[in-house]
Amino acid sequence: MNYQLLFEKYREQNLFGRYITNRHIEPLLETLKEHFEISVIGESVKMKPIYQVKIGSGKTKIYMWSQMHGNESTCTKALFDLFNFLKSDNPLANQLKKECTLLCIPIVNPDGAEAYTRVNTNEVDLNRDSVNLSQPESRLLRKVFDDFQPDFCFNLHDQRTIFAAGFEANPATVSFLAPSYNEACEINEVRLKAINIIVAMYSELKNLIPGQVGQFDDAFNINCIGDRFQSLNVPTILFEAGHFQNDYDREVTRKFIFVSYLSALSCIMNNEFIDDKSIEYFKIPQNNAVFFDFIYKNVKIIVDGVEKITNFAAHYKEVLANGKIEFEAKIVEIGALTGNFGHVEYDFQGELFENQKGKFPQLDQNADFLIGTHNKIVNGLLKK
Repeated sequence: MNYQLLFEKYREQNLFGRYITNRHIEPLLETLKEHFEISVIGESVKMKPIYQVKIGSGKTKIYMWSQMHGNESTCTKALFDLFNFLKSDNPLANQLKKECTLLCIPIVNPDGAEAYTRVNTNEVDLNRDSVNLSQPESRLLRKVFDDFQPDFCFNLHDQRTIFAAGFEANPATVSFLAPSYNEACEINEVRLKAINIIVAMYSELKNLIPGQVGQFDDAFNINCIGDRFQSLNVPTILFEAGHFQNDYDREVTRKFIFVSYLSALSCIMNNEFIDDKSIEYFKIPQNNAVFFDFIYKNVKIIVDGVEKITNFAAHYKEVLANGKIEFEAKIVEIGALTGNFGHVEYDFQGELFENQKGKFPQLDQNADFLIGTHNKIVNGLLKK
């Protein structure tokens, strides 16, 4: 089945960009009430409602949650694409609803989503609170787990643009992890099920985005929700939506997350997770933090009267302004940058750096400067 065509047909047009909050999803949830069971299951620290979407009536139970980090919204957008597909009469959608029951929390951390922060209002990372359960959002996430008793868990996140899939100049557009259940990172029957489902998703994606699917680090941390649920004997998969070339709004990436959802759900529904595919899993390239958003090569600078040639790099800082995310390029590293890549790279072949503060870049400065007489960099990009 062509999952990409399904995405184009069922994509939720009312969700776009990186800033997704309760305000954006509530009108959509209202329209879904005639198809699915929509409920408010709790509240955030600031008393914002936390919503749940229950779909299907099958015996296989799948628990999915997104935006426990408020500024990680790509998988939320793809959830609503999935909802649109599942409310259709497509044969696969009908089969999934017959064989499976999905319990989805689109935004676990509505306060963080509104403020566009990783943490909740109390500045707690909910993905490091699975043991202490100090926050209402963490307690709710765990209560739903205990009450629902899922057969599988999907833990939905975004990752930064810094990651490559392996050591080549390929962004990790989608990464997966079957979290460890113990310090030794061993594989038991539970973790193996998660591994096998990931291989099914990888088999679909590697033909669509070759070289751009990664494997997230599996170091064990019982405070992380995925490790915790895996240790409680429920196969759990971490989804990490990452960067696709020039796709800072993650509108292309959401398609590949949608494809991943359908690949995983089909694998589960058809019991295709039995055979041991751990060898294939560990061949998936590891995520490596080797990317910058911009690299500027072979730039002449003058420091204390001395000329030298150097490289430097910039990252976008995501800033919430007037209900939208703006990307502000800041200089973050100066030096050889050996082994690093830029999503955008410029080679200035010894031309002179200059900005309002001098003839050398400084960390945390805006990436607005001149190189030579004709090269003007504005917010990281070369303007000609």
